[in-house]
Amino acid sequence: MLRTLAAIVAAAGLACAAAPAAEQTHTIPPEVTVAGLLVGGLSAEPARTAIEAAFARPITVVYGNRQSTIDPAQLRARIDIDAALGSALTATPRSAIALPVAYSQARAARVVAALAQRVDRPALAPRVTGATAAGPEFTPAKPGLAVDVQAMQAALGQLLGDGTRAPLQLLTRPVPAQRTIANFGPVIVVTRATNTLRLYDGHKLVRTFPVATGQAIYPTPAGVWRIKDKQRDPWWYPPTYDAWAKGLKPVPPGPSNPLGTRWMGLNAPGVGIHGTDAPTSIGYSASHGCIRMHVPDAEWLFEHVRVGTPVVIL
Repeated sequence: MLRTLAAIVAAAGLACAAAPAAEQTHTIPPEVTVAGLLVGGLSAEPARTAIEAAFARPITVVYGNRQSTIDPAQLRARIDIDAALGSALTATPRSAIALPVAYSQARAARVVAALAQRVDRPALAPRVTGATAAGPEFTPAKPGLAVDVQAMQAALGQLLGDGTRAPLQLLTRPVPAQRTIANFGPVIVVTRATNTLRLYDGHKLVRTFPVATGQAIYPTPAGVWRIKDKQRDPWWYPPTYDAWAKGLKPVPPGPSNPLGTRWMGLNAPGVGIHGTDAPTSIGYSASHGCIRMHVPDAEWLFEHVRVGTPVVIL
């Protein structure tokens, strides 16, 4: 009887030793997320696969009706998935685990610069379109647009660690126009009917001068022009294309120079604002198309305008 019991016990022990132990699978606690992805209830390898797949998805940058995609590989991005999984497996339920991400700041800067090249637009300064008796008329200044480079680089870094890959709205900032109507600077308005020249600072009238404008046969050209060159003590050269100047010779600087002491040439061919050696012509339509001024007036105006100053001739 004792032998039989001992044999039974021994046999049972051998049977227990021979049976394989049940496998224990370690899963992530419930409702744990990594980089916004729900991985609770998954074991390590399925969670790894899900996280890697989410990380590999491109980032979508949206601006208006346009969008661009950025592959994480463009930024040389890499993740420490082992660290994230280790934290997830030991986390308490409903924990949110961050995904450690490293990437190339230089690559991110190049990617953002490429976006900026497509999106940036400069501010538009006002432009003189004409004039009335009240003064010059302008188009309004328009602000430009620029990608906020630093904010976009930071946003890309943050989004790399977000497995949900929500679209990223392009971060921009307005670029104000440096030149406005208020600080536009000098504008000249010449009125042929009254033989006057008015100098404005934007909309503000600065000074009015009597001038001589072109004869009926040689009219001063109406339109919006600009000063293209300025000369002190200029030479006068007879225009080769006008019959009235045939046979005349160049005149050096001096009291008999038809241009006086200052020349402000316009981009209207052959036309300029200048002094004169014929002051009695001022106030009349007497020139060959240019705008004559008293010599002291031309010298004063010369100091208050610049190359590029708009000239409206009415």
